[in-house]
Amino acid sequence: MDRVCRLTVPQWRVYSDSSRFRVLVSGRRFGKTRMSIEELLRAATAGQGKKVWYVAPTYRQAQQICWQILKDRLASGKWIERKNESDLSVTLKRCGSTISLRGADNFDSLRGVGLHFLVMDEFADIKPEAWFEVLRATLSDTGGRALFTGTPKGRNWAYDLFQRGSDPEYPDWAAYSFTTIEGGNVPPEEVELARRELDELTFRQEYEASFVNFEGRCYYPFLQETHCAPLRQLYDPRAPLAFCFDFNVEPGVAAVAQELTLPNGLQGTAVIGEVYIPRNSNTPAVCRKLIQDWGGHQGAVVCYGDATGGSRGSAKVAGSDWDLIKAELRQAPFGPRVSYRVPQANPPERARVNAMNSRLKSEAGDIRLMVDRQTAPHVVKDLEGVVLLKGGSGEIDKRSTPELSHISDALGYYVASAFPLAKNSVTIGTYSTVA
Repeated sequence: MDRVCRLTVPQWRVYSDSSRFRVLVSGRRFGKTRMSIEELLRAATAGQGKKVWYVAPTYRQAQQICWQILKDRLASGKWIERKNESDLSVTLKRCGSTISLRGADNFDSLRGVGLHFLVMDEFADIKPEAWFEVLRATLSDTGGRALFTGTPKGRNWAYDLFQRGSDPEYPDWAAYSFTTIEGGNVPPEEVELARRELDELTFRQEYEASFVNFEGRCYYPFLQETHCAPLRQLYDPRAPLAFCFDFNVEPGVAAVAQELTLPNGLQGTAVIGEVYIPRNSNTPAVCRKLIQDWGGHQGAVVCYGDATGGSRGSAKVAGSDWDLIKAELRQAPFGPRVSYRVPQANPPERARVNAMNSRLKSEAGDIRLMVDRQTAPHVVKDLEGVVLLKGGSGEIDKRSTPELSHISDALGYYVASAFPLAKNSVTIGTYSTVA
């Protein structure tokens, strides 16, 4: 094989480990993809006719993350005999080995092959059945090896595999953990900037590669003492106003927010109002209450909310809930100034909550979301009371307290849209970490 591309010292430690199964968890921008490609090429050229796979959570991710980089690396060494763009596979010269990219979203289709080496990238986002029921068996008749790489996503099966690296009952396993700083590819000032933007748990997971134990409160940074203030008096009738919707009938809800200078001196999100109709509500009723409360607003009104259009809500005959909102708000005094920012699909639930927590309090201690408890009491109740599923990996428990989560979901759609994080990965809840 031609000379291995230059690896950093932490990458080389993993690369040079001869353990059959290796687990690497790392902070952002560690260089996992390029290191994985070196691993794939080494395994493919270890003999004739080797079969090696790179598996990502989905086929599309495999293509987007690895395919072009792999082709460029192999072309630089003139290794490619032929490539199949539709199959995402290349056959190498001289040895006749194949390197293939696959997605684990349909893992049953991965059965029936004998692999000599396997990389499972972002394996915390892959269902454990893909490994235990399908891919593990592909290595059995060949004595093949595997490398698991990714960022922690709570105490799920990725955590269990990581623990095997220090368990004497699993002598064939090794585990490594490196922070973003240790990876050497991101300058310290960029990491410090992330510290100021992300909430504590997100920062620890994404940049320090810490495993987070999901339990307890969903919006854990929120405290009335630090996050509540009389914000309604700061309302600017000429500045843009955000209407935040979540479609439901018991209760029918909406949150009202505006970006302004908060009492702590920071520019941030002020929740200055809400609609909360406990029983027998519908979307038009929520809109009429918004018009009643905010009809005199002189600036723009921007609507955010559930992209599904209310599949659980009130719109079944007269059109989608968004159609109903447009019909109602068109009649308001501010009707000509209403716009809509609704994505084609909702962000992942954990990404939405993660954006909320980062806005509530960054790792550096900056609070950029506050609530007026007098004018938005149910927002306060949600932020204090929404909890996570016990034993889950960060999912909101919507069954134990069905009256909660709706209005904080509505606010979350706005925050995730207006202040998206750099990556859709999340950490929420009270926590403990593994060194």
